[in-house]
Amino acid sequence: MYSHRRTVALFFLTFSLFGIGEAAPKQCRCLYGQSCWPNQSAFAALSRQISQPLINPVPPASACYPASSPSGDCAAVLTNFQDGLWRADQPGAMQSPAFETYTLRNGTIEGCYSNTTLGLPCLQGNVPPVGVDARTVGDVQAAVVFARKNNLRLVIKNSGHDYLGRSAGRGGFMLWTHHLKERSFNARFIPQGAPRSQRKTYQGELLAHQSSPCLILFIKSSGHLGSGVQWGEAYDYVNQQGRFILGGLSLDGTVGAAGGWILGGGHSTFSSTFGFGVDNVLEFKAVLADGKFVTVNAYQNTDLFWAMRGGGGGTFGVLTSVTYQTHPIFPFAQSALTAAFATPSIAQSVLTEFVKLQPKLADLGWGGFTFITPAGIQINYVAPNIDVAKANATFSPFADFVLNATQGAAQVGYTSFANFPDYFNVVFTGSPPQVGFPTELTARLLSRSMAERNPAKVAQAILAINDTVGAFSVAGGASSKPDPDAMALHPSMRKAVTNVMASVVWPEGSSGAVVQQQIEVLKKKTQILDRITTDSAAYLNEASLYEKDFKKSFFGSHYPKLRSIKAKYDPQSLFVVPRGVASDEWDSELRCRL
Repeated sequence: MYSHRRTVALFFLTFSLFGIGEAAPKQCRCLYGQSCWPNQSAFAALSRQISQPLINPVPPASACYPASSPSGDCAAVLTNFQDGLWRADQPGAMQSPAFETYTLRNGTIEGCYSNTTLGLPCLQGNVPPVGVDARTVGDVQAAVVFARKNNLRLVIKNSGHDYLGRSAGRGGFMLWTHHLKERSFNARFIPQGAPRSQRKTYQGELLAHQSSPCLILFIKSSGHLGSGVQWGEAYDYVNQQGRFILGGLSLDGTVGAAGGWILGGGHSTFSSTFGFGVDNVLEFKAVLADGKFVTVNAYQNTDLFWAMRGGGGGTFGVLTSVTYQTHPIFPFAQSALTAAFATPSIAQSVLTEFVKLQPKLADLGWGGFTFITPAGIQINYVAPNIDVAKANATFSPFADFVLNATQGAAQVGYTSFANFPDYFNVVFTGSPPQVGFPTELTARLLSRSMAERNPAKVAQAILAINDTVGAFSVAGGASSKPDPDAMALHPSMRKAVTNVMASVVWPEGSSGAVVQQQIEVLKKKTQILDRITTDSAAYLNEASLYEKDFKKSFFGSHYPKLRSIKAKYDPQSLFVVPRGVASDEWDSELRCRL
């Protein structure tokens, strides 16, 4: 039916999805296997409109099941299963395999596992069976129009770095943006629609150029990135231009630079110096639900510009590219500390002091990541435009406190870097795997006021998780300066200093009962972390699917305006994702309207 070598495998994997000939109820999306699903003629017509053959995404482990993928390379799967770059290159792979699986109503889990000795069948699970490998804006438009015309559940996937399940959808139609790799650099950028006679200050990077009777305003160096560009690629490219770009940090830079990261806000180790990702956006390009290709900035589609800066991925349209403000390259220093806790009282003492330190570090432009357990702590912080001596001066009081509290069971070190790529290549390559195993997350934003007024309470709550907790100091400083209502980003992000995150993990192929048990553990961890907040605010890109009130946790007071903007640009909710704007108006599978 589709032009792809895995047609037979597709049939094998998806046969169990739905009853043959089942129709889609009214007000429901049409899913694969139902009688409403587009026929061969319809897909043939779509194929003529796009630049690449249609794809049939399958779970990555399917290559290890000869009956479903006779030509697959199982050895490559086993070698790369926990490699984020490899996973990003597989249309059916999510960075967390938990979202490749699907739980039936009876609690049974369908999936496809790399461990073939489990004796479980290889099934399609939650991976959409058909899709478009978009290489051009025209491909995106054709896919969107096709999905809308045929009432399909549209799933937008980039690198698969998603912990709310937004990149997967059982029986859906995938739009894979991973190969939209366009990139360009403009030393002097003017947003489309900007009036040349109007003086406009843009992030303090404005240049005035008087070359005619009209005053022409230029923005200093911008980087234009297609939605398939990953941060590792973006860093290399922008560095070649002699500039720095604020972005996400993950092993090998696998996170998409122009996808869910930026649409959810985009935090970074350098946010206290340069703001959040959304503070550095100059312009979006996107395809709307009606197939129209639009420019979104401070002068065109301004309400959508407000919404897309923090309103969440896969919600208002298909993001095809982002133009970012860039910054001069800078040297910086790193402070690293590890310590072991011999007793609970030592852990409480050190962590309380660490929490108290957060606002000060943010004010000084420091950011970093910390991993905490009841047995110890590992800290890595950086700050631009300082040397080792200044780093020592900033951190030595805290380091001395830790050395004294732990009776010397601590180590501290300082390192200087000439530029960001040097740091990235040392810290974010060759580390232990971060992906390729089933996991789900929960998190809460630690506000400045809580860190200052109740550090002991915060420390107590973190230790009560009784497991590894990540404390990512990715806010405060410059990211706290903009007006909280200037864009859709949760207002509490502007008041935060640290994102505190916990997780659960389970063995591949676990039963539904085991997975549900871990989900209940995750819910309890959320309740514990809620003690460090006053409003249950969370960064929606690193959060839980099981929030009691996702509107409050992910969007706060901005939700009503977001809902109104979505109604304007996507009245039929073609773009609907788990815990996204208007998702509560659909059933739990986002298939039927309530």
